[in-house]
Amino acid sequence: MNVNARNVIGFGVYELDLRAHELRKSGVKLKLQAKPIAVLTLLLEHAGEVVSREQLRDKLWSADTFVDFDHSLSIAVLKLRQALNDTAENSRYVQTLPSRGYRFLAPVRSAQPVGALADRKMVAILPFQNLTSDPKQQYFADGLTEEMITQLARLSPSRIGVIARTSSMHYKGSNKSISQIASELGVEFVLEGSLRRAGNRVRIAAHFIQASDQSHL
Repeated sequence: MNVNARNVIGFGVYELDLRAHELRKSGVKLKLQAKPIAVLTLLLEHAGEVVSREQLRDKLWSADTFVDFDHSLSIAVLKLRQALNDTAENSRYVQTLPSRGYRFLAPVRSAQPVGALADRKMVAILPFQNLTSDPKQQYFADGLTEEMITQLARLSPSRIGVIARTSSMHYKGSNKSISQIASELGVEFVLEGSLRRAGNRVRIAAHFIQASDQSHL
């Protein structure tokens, strides 16, 4: 993917402005130093691919710079993960491949100018719970989750932004509260649901929740 041909790159609720060298979350600028942003830019340029430590060193650290490269890179990646609410153990964005390098996991898209998205509401669709006694029905619950993400994302893209599946599925089986999940994903609304099945009949319950006060809409 030719990242340099685009001015703003989006992933999840984040946008990287290549001209301003700024990372934004739902339109709000995050405090992030130049080196972590440079690492992010290179990872986005090779999204889905392994970027070796050697590539990062050759591209982002000049040969005549006398620094502890391993320590400097680790700090840059740590700062980047903190900005993205990401962890090495449960990576949604930056995956570590020991002794090899890093890989950017989330889908990458061209982002609209921030001003155009100022009034867009962000929604996260959490994995639907399988409340049947049959664990084989989990595929149905997962399929329902994916279908809800697809349909809601198509409804009105200029007014409603839907968090990518790779980010929302991270909360499958999570005990975190709605407000905590909404804060981590940078969304205002959350859709959660469940399904029950008896013979050929299926009962689907869905709740659209405003994260600020956890009221059902």
